[in-house]
Amino acid sequence: MTTHSHLAPLAASFHALHSNGAPLVLVNVWDVASSRLVEEAGAAALATSSSAVSWSLGFPDGNQLPRELAMAALQRIASSTALPVTADIETGYAGAAGAFQDGELRETIRSVLAAGAVGINFEDSGDEPLTEVDEQARRIAVVRRAAEDEGVDLFINARTDTYLSGRFPDTAFTDTLRRAEAYVAAGANGIFVPGVQDLHVLHDLSRRIAAPLNALAGLGAPSVGELHDAGVRRISIGGNTAKAAYATVSRVAEDVLGDGNWSELAGSRSHAAMDELFRRS
Repeated sequence: MTTHSHLAPLAASFHALHSNGAPLVLVNVWDVASSRLVEEAGAAALATSSSAVSWSLGFPDGNQLPRELAMAALQRIASSTALPVTADIETGYAGAAGAFQDGELRETIRSVLAAGAVGINFEDSGDEPLTEVDEQARRIAVVRRAAEDEGVDLFINARTDTYLSGRFPDTAFTDTLRRAEAYVAAGANGIFVPGVQDLHVLHDLSRRIAAPLNALAGLGAPSVGELHDAGVRRISIGGNTAKAAYATVSRVAEDVLGDGNWSELAGSRSHAAMDELFRRS
């Protein structure tokens, strides 16, 4: 058995962040620069965004990025920080319906741990409309065993797209509870339900799910305080960080290439301040 004893304190710290009272707020990152900026702002942990990593490497989101590229990006991020890191691994880089391979999923988990991460997001959106609940629970159990074989108490944040997919307009709530129960029983530590901003729904979910509830936030979402009061214990913003950053690039380019206006460069960090982010590398 391979062991990663150096990850034990990070894993314990990351688990504890889900039960400290205040929600764990994650500003998702995709490279070392974004990670350093988020850490500088006071983050307690770092989380990658699969969409942001994919875009930065020239791929669309949705299980399109090759595992080796995702893991290389993760390794660079994790090696650049002393904070716990959790990786968005989409459906595990292990094949789609009818071609899913447990061995490939185990290899993904080994790669995640070798890169230095102590948590994952693992989603059920790989099949249509979603992976069957029993099959997804089985996959979560494979993840749990793979992490145990490596000697790491990996935080498995099981994502269900019952709401985000829009495929369950009349049964999303009950389907979410059914999936959450099965996923927790299989070894998940947290449940991620993107696509819900209704505080009443979040409160009911948090009350009835036996694991920390993760909500996806962004423009128009309730505040951190409101989400906390609704029982949410983890808040992330997914690809919104990258979308905001890339929108800035677009505005700068449009101004410079349009009328030669430099105004969109106002407020930029200095060259020295950017270099300073990497002095400890």
